[in-house]
Amino acid sequence: MRSAGPAAHGPAAPVLEVRGLTVAFGGGRRRAPVPVVRGVDLALRPGEVLGLVGESGAGKSLTALSLLGLAPPDARVGGSVRLLGEELLGRPERELARVRGSRIAMVFQDPLHAFTPVLRVGDQLAEALRIHERPRPRRETALRRAVELLDFVGVPQPSRAARALPHQLSGGMLQRAMIAMAVANRPAVLVADEPTSALDVTVQAQVLDALATARRETGAALLLVTHDLGVVAGAADRVAVLYTGRVVETGPAEAVLCRPRMPYTLGLVGSVPRLDARVPPTPVPGTAPAPGDAGPGCPFAPRCPLAEPECHAAEPPLTGVDSPSRADGSAPDAHTAACRRIPEVRHRSAAELFGPPPTDPSERGVTPGGPPARPAAVPDGHAGTAAAERVPAVPPGAWHRTLGTRGRHGRPAESPSQTTGNTSVGASAAPATAPPPSGTDRAGRPLATTPPGPRPPAGGTPADGGTPATGTAADIVLSVSGLGRSYRAPGFRHRRVPAVRAVEWVDLEVRRGETLALVGESGAGKSTTLREIAALAAPQAGRVEVLGRDTALLSRRAARELRTAVQLVPQDPMSSLDPRMPLGDIVAEPLQAARVPAAVVAARVPRLLSQVGLRPADADGYPHQFSGGQRQRVAIARALAVGPALLLLDEPVSALDVSVQAGILDLLLRLKRDPGPAYLLVSHDLAVVRQLADRVSVMYAGRTVETGGVAEVFGRPRHPYTRALLSAVPLPDPVAERSRRRIVLPADPGPGPRAGSGCGFRARCPVQAVLSAAERRRCAEETPRGRAAGPAGGHAVSCHFPHGEGPGPVRRP
Repeated sequence: MRSAGPAAHGPAAPVLEVRGLTVAFGGGRRRAPVPVVRGVDLALRPGEVLGLVGESGAGKSLTALSLLGLAPPDARVGGSVRLLGEELLGRPERELARVRGSRIAMVFQDPLHAFTPVLRVGDQLAEALRIHERPRPRRETALRRAVELLDFVGVPQPSRAARALPHQLSGGMLQRAMIAMAVANRPAVLVADEPTSALDVTVQAQVLDALATARRETGAALLLVTHDLGVVAGAADRVAVLYTGRVVETGPAEAVLCRPRMPYTLGLVGSVPRLDARVPPTPVPGTAPAPGDAGPGCPFAPRCPLAEPECHAAEPPLTGVDSPSRADGSAPDAHTAACRRIPEVRHRSAAELFGPPPTDPSERGVTPGGPPARPAAVPDGHAGTAAAERVPAVPPGAWHRTLGTRGRHGRPAESPSQTTGNTSVGASAAPATAPPPSGTDRAGRPLATTPPGPRPPAGGTPADGGTPATGTAADIVLSVSGLGRSYRAPGFRHRRVPAVRAVEWVDLEVRRGETLALVGESGAGKSTTLREIAALAAPQAGRVEVLGRDTALLSRRAARELRTAVQLVPQDPMSSLDPRMPLGDIVAEPLQAARVPAAVVAARVPRLLSQVGLRPADADGYPHQFSGGQRQRVAIARALAVGPALLLLDEPVSALDVSVQAGILDLLLRLKRDPGPAYLLVSHDLAVVRQLADRVSVMYAGRTVETGGVAEVFGRPRHPYTRALLSAVPLPDPVAERSRRRIVLPADPGPGPRAGSGCGFRARCPVQAVLSAAERRRCAEETPRGRAAGPAGGHAVSCHFPHGEGPGPVRRP
């Protein structure tokens, strides 16, 4: 997507020039307006891509909206915005409406809300053409042009998509339709506001490819607003970093991302999880001040370890940086930063600047000879909070020690080990039941004779220093085999419609202290698999065993007792936290449900809050008073309250900024250490999986297609789908990102009735193009079965022609 670079443009005049842009809200006789954007300067030359990055609340989207005159009605906008030499600020709305879409256009973050829901997509594209094009084209001509535009940006079946309503298209296709509308009149400037924030990595690659094609064909300059530094690294020529409404560092993308000189930029880059290395991200302590709350000095000073008294006295200006890419301080390609400590920043990494405290026991408050205390992460919004008291070690499943030894109906089995206080969860013998008939599971349901999904051989290998995939049956916390789930459309009118098979066949095992990640695109069946496990009930097909107990055979009482062993951390904690309950009551609720004495609950809640990096005093607050990262910490504390053996993590960091995300990842990494629960992690972010997981299971169309250790699967992927997923994940390093080979898959046909035989990936598989007719026929007629991949145990793949086997290009999509 990257253009030819700034050097290729030479001294061309900017097509968009922003000087001293300010946006403020409120104000009146007794109070001053609250500044949100404070003196932003930007310049965009023809064909150039400028990335605007920063945390939520930095003012990125408000800056982008103000350029087009779309700021909220109560906003006070000042400064200068010149487009092709003409001033836009202060112009009447009628004149701005003629400029929008013709000379400057915007790609919004949520296209579903940007399109009119009751008009067909093709009609809305045709409307944009008829409004701005002169002479005005006829409606039939505009509709034909709309279909051509949809085809141009890569929308499959463009004629059909043009006749669809917005809600009938997937997020990726609708975002591409938004790009088609933006470039319909060949504008000089495109403004893209978080165009890929809610998309899977493969769909993100498709959208970025469409945006690059559109920009290349029209010659438009692009202002790319995003929090994803990987996207910026692969797309942008220059980068501007915003903090509290002001540009704090700007320059060529390679200089800013590889050699940051502002501590905030250094921390932002260090917070990004990497796909190409297992290096834990470094969270930046504290949070940015609210608009209007920053003091007279540098707004980052309260969070900066290098801050000195002068930093709190006056805000530093942007000054030139001694960088190989810098020509002079006033050049458009100059690398500048707003910091007084640039020489000190030059010689430090993010881990050195924001890393953990020294390891000297006297400095950590650890008594000699005692166990080392686990430092608490600095919570969001509480910079400088001292390390809190650690919760006393509670073995996973402390509230249900005897669950593993209970009989079929929840009554304790006759076993001497039941009375011992050291009985570990699931370590006892399985319930005494008659062996199932041949060819059926314990509930009498038929089993397939040959599981089609990959089943890793016993005895795996450690993954990136993780837990080896070996151990006895007593070490298995969760075992899933042949899991299936299908849905039918509700209502009598749809009785003859074939069922949608959300999950066809899933096999997985999670052992003590291990993290297994389920990855794949939206619609792969990850969340459905998680819900089937969390239900602790008889699955529609297959078998689920928790701590050695078949969930299909659990009585209501036994399921209730076993539920404390399995806890869920949802994707959106706000939707799962009762807004009328204080945090202390929310964390205490699972303990009260387990009938824990009130005195124990009162003592444990403050310690749980401290363990996840919150203050005990926060127990009196309500969910709406805390940030997204703090609410996620509350959800984790609630899940840990009953000492579970297994945590189900459903996209736990997908909605968070990179700096807050790094803090949550650091917390999860600390919690899984001895004694910690096992994790089943559902995520579409493969960089997060690389840092947190020991093993990974890749799902596509309801089936497990590849599984193994993280180092093995990420380092030597065998399935073409896994290879495409990994190639679509952007790296926050411009040099590495622009030298990678990208595999862009065609659009997913979407959910629906799936074929009973054959490979479900064959319609999108890049290998199909180089297969012989006989090999393609095999893919169409024979469902791939799991088999060992490579000499190392624990790595399995479901593919007839996996990468690395056999001669020629057939194995190299």
